[in-house]
Amino acid sequence: MNKPALFQARWNVRGLLLCNLVPLALIGLWLLPSGHALFTSFDEWLFHLLNQPLADHTVWRSIWAVASMRPFDIIVGLILLSLLIRGDWVIEAIHARQATIAFVSMLILLLVIRAVFDKVCDAMGWQHHSPSLVLPDAIKLGDLYPNINPHLELKDGSNQSFPGDHASVLLIWGMFMSIFARRFGQYFVIWGLVLLFSMPRLVAGAHWGQDDYIGGVAMALLALGWGYYTPFAACVSTWLLRVTQPLFKVLQRIPLVRCLSVVSA
Repeated sequence: MNKPALFQARWNVRGLLLCNLVPLALIGLWLLPSGHALFTSFDEWLFHLLNQPLADHTVWRSIWAVASMRPFDIIVGLILLSLLIRGDWVIEAIHARQATIAFVSMLILLLVIRAVFDKVCDAMGWQHHSPSLVLPDAIKLGDLYPNINPHLELKDGSNQSFPGDHASVLLIWGMFMSIFARRFGQYFVIWGLVLLFSMPRLVAGAHWGQDDYIGGVAMALLALGWGYYTPFAACVSTWLLRVTQPLFKVLQRIPLVRCLSVVSA
């Protein structure tokens, strides 16, 4: 018996509209003077709650200093990728390869949307500095650890922090996985990881909360809408499955690698 297709090569108008209208509503609310003041007030409270303990708690600041370094992003990426390609956890093993290819294609779509949105932000004057560069009492990890190798790039500030690109990647992964999740435990792990891995930038002050829950959510929803609720994911993943078939045949001959669902399926 044939398994149902993972993606449908058709337009889901309701899903697409939702993924476009929610970002518009979020940004519209954020642009209202009263809404912007409310978000900023909340973000200042959140930043102080997370950031101020860095001054007195050595273990706390050591953890977030490591988590704020660029190499840690590689570890995060590997964790998220391993859960994506793990067959029969959220996505069935038979669909693991297509799901992985489709998700990577959506990340590329997210990059395109982000590039366009950056232009809009610059033109409309929406860009702003991160809280570590604005609030005078901010505790900067870079000042606490001045001898860290510059190549590790401790991310604790940005002159252009909106939207949160790091958060948008985490969020689109969470949204994509949630489409196929069926059990509470799966949702708990997915969104627990999204929240946990988005924290380092907030603790260090590289982003305001609104960079994530306004900008990051908007970018992720737009990419998900145009990627999943249109023929994009189905057509691109089907084409790439065919193109990469010779490569996966080679990988299937390599011990250990061939045990991966994304390779063997």
